[in-house]
Amino acid sequence: MQPRPYVLLSVAASLDGCIDDTSATRLVLSDEDDFDRVDAERAAADAILVGAGTIRADNPRLLVRSAARREARVAAGRSASPVKVTFTRTGSLDPSSNFFTTGDVEKLVYAPDSVVAELSASLGPAATVVGVSGLSSLLEDLHSRGVGRLMVEGGGHIHTQFLAADVVDEIHLVYAPFFVGEAEAPRFVHPAVFPQSPARPMTLSEVRRIGDLVLLKYLVGRHG
Repeated sequence: MQPRPYVLLSVAASLDGCIDDTSATRLVLSDEDDFDRVDAERAAADAILVGAGTIRADNPRLLVRSAARREARVAAGRSASPVKVTFTRTGSLDPSSNFFTTGDVEKLVYAPDSVVAELSASLGPAATVVGVSGLSSLLEDLHSRGVGRLMVEGGGHIHTQFLAADVVDEIHLVYAPFFVGEAEAPRFVHPAVFPQSPARPMTLSEVRRIGDLVLLKYLVGRHG
């Protein structure tokens, strides 16, 4: 088994498994208490990973919001927020995105070797671009950089890739109390062959009510 970080996959979804709707406005699936819970998980992570599609669609900052948590990280000799990580197959990323312009933290962009040169020129000093052949080499490189705990925040294609590759150790799944009901809405996962199957189910480690939301924590087991 190649060395890799512990991988926590975090997602909020509607009851019909949608992580957004098809409108131009981002669908809010969590409440303030849940946002604070996610912030605590971010503060505990060494790095946060989202897909390039999430950067283009949501323009996330991926920073720890709580001043107290940022101060605690700095006091422990860490950056105020975790390292930001993304993966792109095409190299289509805007260096003016919040991912690159917010937070005094390292930004890592992983991509196939074929787009590394062009992407490095496009992003300039905004990020370090690393060529990889897939998730295994991405995770191995993160491990070599001292990332012991990686938080994966989506979107659906990234969730699917990580789960299908069997490199997820823990899932935090929050369900919002409504349905989206749109066939084209982005989903938690896409069709794939998942090793987390009826023959190898996950272990439910916690169920927590957060207002009208429900948090399910699953331990997947380390097999990747």
